[in-house]
Amino acid sequence: MVASDGRLVVDERRRLPGRGAWLHPHPGCLSKAERRRAFPRALRVRGVLDTAPVRHYVERFTESKAGVESPRPERTRKQVDPS
Repeated sequence: MVASDGRLVVDERRRLPGRGAWLHPHPGCLSKAERRRAFPRALRVRGVLDTAPVRHYVERFTESKAGVESPRPERTRKQVDPS
């Protein structure tokens, strides 16, 4: 995402000009970043940024992934030589 005219803009293609920042597309990560005021600091802008476009994107992303479970890697145990 990048800051543009006092708003956060999702830059899916990573082509917009300006300093960019990354965010996990998870509502909890977005809330935490907002509470910590991380966006203005990461993007080096002054003032408050409107996060509505990013919140809309994260909600849409979460809804599209709601029915799909992410595969978890199987845990393997270390084999120990019994001798």
